[in-house]
Amino acid sequence: MTPQELKNSILQLAIQGKLVEQRPEEGTGEELYQQIQAEKQRLIKEGKIKKEKPLPEISEDEIPFDIPASWIWVRIGNIGSWSAGATPSRTNPLYYNGDIPWLKTGDLNDGIISDVPEFISELALEKLSLRLNPIGSVLMAMYGATIGKLGILNIEATTNQACCACIPYEGVYNKYLFYFLMARRTDFIKMGEGGAQPNISKEKIINAIFALPPLAEQKRIVAKIEELLPYVDRYEKAWNKLEELNKRFPTDLQKSILQLAIQGKLVEQRPEEGTAEELYQQIQAEKQRLIKEGKIKKEKPLPEITEDEIPFDIPESWFWTKIESVTYTVGNRENQIQTKEILPEGDFPVVSQGQSLIDGYTNQREKVIHNLPLVMFGDHTRNVKYIDFPFVIGADGTKFHKCILVYPKFLYYWMIYASGQLRNRGYARHYVLLKQQLIPLPPLAEQKRIVAKIEELMPLCEKLKRD
Repeated sequence: MTPQELKNSILQLAIQGKLVEQRPEEGTGEELYQQIQAEKQRLIKEGKIKKEKPLPEISEDEIPFDIPASWIWVRIGNIGSWSAGATPSRTNPLYYNGDIPWLKTGDLNDGIISDVPEFISELALEKLSLRLNPIGSVLMAMYGATIGKLGILNIEATTNQACCACIPYEGVYNKYLFYFLMARRTDFIKMGEGGAQPNISKEKIINAIFALPPLAEQKRIVAKIEELLPYVDRYEKAWNKLEELNKRFPTDLQKSILQLAIQGKLVEQRPEEGTAEELYQQIQAEKQRLIKEGKIKKEKPLPEITEDEIPFDIPESWFWTKIESVTYTVGNRENQIQTKEILPEGDFPVVSQGQSLIDGYTNQREKVIHNLPLVMFGDHTRNVKYIDFPFVIGADGTKFHKCILVYPKFLYYWMIYASGQLRNRGYARHYVLLKQQLIPLPPLAEQKRIVAKIEELMPLCEKLKRD
């Protein structure tokens, strides 16, 4: 059950007479209603409220649920004086910046209202015949996105035309009315459906029906609600933390898997597979051969790795190195097309540094890269991609790496991990930071076993995300 469902359940029990017990000594809703009507007539006689057209009798079809025998169904318009406000003309500066609070529906907070951002003048109050609603008035939004939003005034205030205010008659506890309206909010929203903008009128509100308990019971109901709501708030905080944990858990688990993988803790080490230092010597020999054959360029030797650079312990059979020592880059401007040249369909996919694996297509065969597989790093985006199909480069900021005797998928997963550790520089380049990262290199056979284990576990993480 969500926090909102729990709150709704409490409110529903309250207005059905199931939250507190009934006490015969407190009288009946019928007796109270007669008193309320007598009070209403007195106010009309004294000119404090206007006499209005009588509201229709309540039919059996209107009654949504059973209530206790001591309660009574009445029209909401018969338990309080309801009035909508108005908006003074913005073109008249004399109407604003006075000392009379003027409330809009956006100021409603489903709670106590003690201040509002706008004020109108006595002139506006007089010219528009606005009602200054007293402290304790109950407010409801009638239009748009805020429809059904509520509030109780802790200040005297006027309202705009989108807000309806009720001054409850003596015998109606304003907080009980407030919680009743909150419990029935969905019904009021449904009343407003059907037009371009949700809209409930004052007429619809006053014709809605209201479950009236004895006054003492109204107060006990409110006390019980307000006793329980702090527990709902606590439940909501715990619920939100759990929801956030559930959302983060698959991603955090994926990160943990990669962390364990590059630390040599995901699979066991096997002495018969040799050492990464032996592999590194083979890589350097292969690299020299490629340089001699003119397939790659000779580069300036990299400095030795110091103890201070090492971020964590790795197995004895592993070896620390850097990406430039075990890969070379593939592709240049001759293999690149402009964004405007990318087609929705074509013979060859286009790969750039964006989120999608493929950004579109091209028919420019002469630009296709076939030296596969490659691992791409997005210099601006930090996105990492594994490319095992012929493609054309689609944008600047891509670095395509060809492994030298390193399992390409191992480099791919290391790069995903490493890119997540890089400081986010916005759209500035990040490859300069990636080059500084150390690669914990296992023997080749272990690299393949690590990748196999990662690819066994990652689908489970994706399933957790979906579920």
